[in-house]
Amino acid sequence: MNDSQPITPTPVAAYSPGTISRVAALRRRLAPTGNTGDAVFRALLGASAVLLLVVVVMLIAVMWWNSRLSIAAFGWGFLTSREWNPGREIYGALPYVYGTLASSLLALLISVPLSLGVAVFLTEQAPRRIARPVTFLVELLAAIPSVVYGLWGIFVLAPFLRENIAPIFSTTLGWSPFFSGSLRGGSLLTGGIILAIMITPIITAIVRDVLSVVPVAQREAALALGATRWETSRVVLANGAAGIAGAIILGLGRAVGETMAVTMVIGNRAEISLSVFDPSYSIAAVLANEFREATTDLHRSSLVELGLILLFVTILINGAARLLVWSVKEK
Repeated sequence: MNDSQPITPTPVAAYSPGTISRVAALRRRLAPTGNTGDAVFRALLGASAVLLLVVVVMLIAVMWWNSRLSIAAFGWGFLTSREWNPGREIYGALPYVYGTLASSLLALLISVPLSLGVAVFLTEQAPRRIARPVTFLVELLAAIPSVVYGLWGIFVLAPFLRENIAPIFSTTLGWSPFFSGSLRGGSLLTGGIILAIMITPIITAIVRDVLSVVPVAQREAALALGATRWETSRVVLANGAAGIAGAIILGLGRAVGETMAVTMVIGNRAEISLSVFDPSYSIAAVLANEFREATTDLHRSSLVELGLILLFVTILINGAARLLVWSVKEK
């Protein structure tokens, strides 16, 4: 054979199927495995997810174990009793549950219309040169520490409400049980407004994301039928209703678990009153104030049971919100 003669490769079709399969198997064995990295990465992600689940389960288990004295002593009556008396070793969670729910619902009443308005404005109405800085300012509100909101509530909001807003409501709506009495210091109204300011950026950001995924074709169809910009915005809001509900519930979960700012302005008095001018007390606030001062095992166990109740409420609220948001994304 002449060395200078070029070697002509044999066409693949000239080989039998069995030969081709054996060669392919040999190449797979000799070549470095390309899926090893994917398998390791998948295993790490799975381990991380399992670790988070284990942490949550351990958290619930530890809190239940440390609250077993209170559970054994009071049972379900712990949720319905209004008396909290460490001197007599009698503990009831109802005033704190009421204060938590009342302040959170009041925050939603104030925050939801504002959040929806800002989200619709940023998504449907505002030009880009205005939407960007306003979006940045809204997101900046979420980054402010809660203690700063608490200080602002003590030195600015509470005096303003006491001197300017409360007298007006007392004069015009004093006949109502919701505005009876007078605002003297920390109150449910002050705590609700602080919470509303804190959850507004969260609800606004989620609603803005929900509205942005509504198909543009729906907006164009509404405009083509002669709808105004406001009517088009109503169409968009209707299509994102489930996601908006999820955003509101997420904001509720944030308000339920807030501690420092509420502790500083809500008044910290364990009583049940319909008037928003009266002081109140939340679960997070009583945990922050009394846990270090608890001297008996039953007192400490009752506080831990309050934390367990708060944990279950937060998990239920956030789970419901996630389901609603996912339903919108699937649609």
